[in-house]
Amino acid sequence: MSKPSAPPAAEPPVERSHRTRPGTPAAKRGRPAKNQAGRNGETRDSILDAAEDLFSKHGFYGVTIREVAREAGVDTALVHYYFGAKRDLFDAVFLRRAEVWNNERVEAINRYAREHEGAMTLEGLLEAFLRPPFQWSLKGGPGWKHYSALVAQTNANPTFGGETMARYFDPSIRRLIDLLRVVLPDASDADLYWGWHNLSGALTLTLGETGRLDRLSGGLCQSGDLDSACEYMVRFASAGFRAVSGTRA
Repeated sequence: MSKPSAPPAAEPPVERSHRTRPGTPAAKRGRPAKNQAGRNGETRDSILDAAEDLFSKHGFYGVTIREVAREAGVDTALVHYYFGAKRDLFDAVFLRRAEVWNNERVEAINRYAREHEGAMTLEGLLEAFLRPPFQWSLKGGPGWKHYSALVAQTNANPTFGGETMARYFDPSIRRLIDLLRVVLPDASDADLYWGWHNLSGALTLTLGETGRLDRLSGGLCQSGDLDSACEYMVRFASAGFRAVSGTRA
């Protein structure tokens, strides 16, 4: 007697038809996926994009899985299939761009340290570390704008913000602090951590582009002028680190 065949592998729930959004490239409208793996990847990215947009505007507690599914044009079951619970979905959203952002920052400061061995400056080090997130937010498209706003919200969240930021951002920040010790040898660790704490708040608020600066300055300064924002932040942060550590380096 032949053995019964194994049951087929579970497949994701059937997707709803996606509605065509304004700005969708004509080549992608109604285009059939090349294969199942391609469809799965596109669906997963679509869910992440929708969740990122909603989380950036309404925060973790202001968004439901049902709303994410509606925005992505899929069934709620499909969101659970790919990501599980809402916190798992949030973590997937957070990790996706954190890896890019932080890898580039670490590569930039390591490269700066190699190229300026024995001659690093505080301004040069901070410029190398700060420039990548500003450039992604400036040129990376709306998804990166949403992500910057999400990071700003998370960094200020007293419930899980500290744990989330620590999990995804601490390795790159610890590398920066290692190099700050070289540039500021007389600074205590407390000086450096407090200096970073103040810079972190300014950085995430600035990348959030809230428009507060525009209104406060009567239009003299624009929160969307991220090139200027980065230049000012490098100068401001450099002076701050020197002030708290009592050094003129």
